[in-house]
Amino acid sequence: MDNFSLKDKVIIVTGGTGILGKSFIKAIHGAGGTVGVLGRNKDVADKRVEEIQKQGGQAIALIADVMNDAQLVAAKEKVLDKYGKIDGLVNAAGGIMPQGVLMPDEDVFNMNLQGMKEVMDLNLWGTLKPTQIFGEAICNTAKKGSIVNISSMNSKRAITRVLGYNMGKAAVDCYTQWFAVEMANRYGDQLRMNALAPGFFLTEQNKNLLTTPDGGYTERGGLVINQTPFKRFGQPDELGGALVWLLSDASQFVTGSMICVDGGFSIFGGV
Repeated sequence: MDNFSLKDKVIIVTGGTGILGKSFIKAIHGAGGTVGVLGRNKDVADKRVEEIQKQGGQAIALIADVMNDAQLVAAKEKVLDKYGKIDGLVNAAGGIMPQGVLMPDEDVFNMNLQGMKEVMDLNLWGTLKPTQIFGEAICNTAKKGSIVNISSMNSKRAITRVLGYNMGKAAVDCYTQWFAVEMANRYGDQLRMNALAPGFFLTEQNKNLLTTPDGGYTERGGLVINQTPFKRFGQPDELGGALVWLLSDASQFVTGSMICVDGGFSIFGGV
């Protein structure tokens, strides 16, 4: 169906140099969209753009830190100079950092609060800042647009060790609903905002927490598998269908929602 197509749409993906970012870029390109690959790693961004161009698609590398307003504005101008508009944004930048992890043998009353704050700030403000800059461009240049935030199972469940990440993603959920209503009140259905909530997917940031060097599960990884009815981790490409739907006109009456792609993790009571 044509309304699932992203043809002629220009979509920015923050965190575009990460593992999940790569799957998002691939999905958008596969649906016919033009991709802005935004990240801090120039070599990776350039390589991913080159791969899309070799396949006959359109893409542009945008080197920026999502916490740096000036770099984001420069990235926005680069896109508008080349394509004249922006139709969508995927806020995929974020994640867990070592300073935001509390290990079981550490004192909970002496945790690294600054580290937790840094992780929370990255996940919340690293979503809000790009929206302020690219969202305004969507409203000014496209007839209709869609923003997809990346939530997490951590936003609704108490996941041990990673308090800053939990708080950041919970705040992203609150922001998704608030901003969706605010946009509807001000712009009607011109700009929608929804969230995609992945379950447990192996990334560079979490693979050492969940898997052993020989490919087995750590104790924590085993607990995740036991809580996941599908009894496996997700594959990055399995996020593509939901993402394309939220970005496309097929979901044009959907806003403020959170779509879980988690193998049943969020609904399983453990019995």
